[in-house]
Amino acid sequence: MRFVRCDAGAGPCWARIDGEAVRVLSGAPYAGGQETGEVRMLRGLSLLPPAEPSKLLCVGLNYKDHRDDERGSDRILADIIAANMKDAPPTREPILFLKAPSALLAPGAPIMLPPEASRVDYEAELAVVIGRRIRRARDRAEAAAAIFGYTMANDVSARDVQERDVQWMRAKSFDSFCPLGPWIETEFDPADRRIEGLLNGSARQVASTRFLIADPAELVRFASQAMTLEPGDVFLTGTPSGLGGLRPGDVFTVRIEGLGELTNPVVTEPA
Repeated sequence: MRFVRCDAGAGPCWARIDGEAVRVLSGAPYAGGQETGEVRMLRGLSLLPPAEPSKLLCVGLNYKDHRDDERGSDRILADIIAANMKDAPPTREPILFLKAPSALLAPGAPIMLPPEASRVDYEAELAVVIGRRIRRARDRAEAAAAIFGYTMANDVSARDVQERDVQWMRAKSFDSFCPLGPWIETEFDPADRRIEGLLNGSARQVASTRFLIADPAELVRFASQAMTLEPGDVFLTGTPSGLGGLRPGDVFTVRIEGLGELTNPVVTEPA
């Protein structure tokens, strides 16, 4: 099933997609929202980010081709990680970081390039939406059971800010730096899905989720050892190689087989 968070003019609401219509829910589906009987047409609705997370979790260098890539922005990112690790070899454990929930951006809304950054990169990613509270999952099966569904994300990053700060929070958390959506798909197998990042219609990132170093269930299991994951929390699972910069006037699309497309234009942040 596909669920959206939307606004038809009367404020945000949740709904289940049913063909060309949506069936309005009493609340978030991952929090027990039920159908109210109200039906609206999908066309014309303003879609919002399909989650209201207490935290946005991310993982660095989680595709093998990204970790091994020596080119361009990928090399810069690898250097940042090496600095954080004091030049130690890459860890076998996932490298977690957070984005501020205020970075969330609706499908179709503009990514704003801030004046503090001279290089802002796109990062196409598969995203997990947590459906139940979980703490210290005993195994992958328990972690997988806590996943409500999947959506798409763009982990927009101010790369030069990241390089200056030698940590990731500010560079990842500017307003509009986490496009998410357009919906949550609950019947989705993430094991081997084509993922693409398209800049102005040209494919710049092309990979398969089978090349994830830690898959979604393992990421949830690992993170739950350190922090309680709540319903609605979002976990971005990493990006493949092929990173590049965004400029005003660009349009970036995340496309994942079986999920659809997430598209956002790029503008300069208004003064």
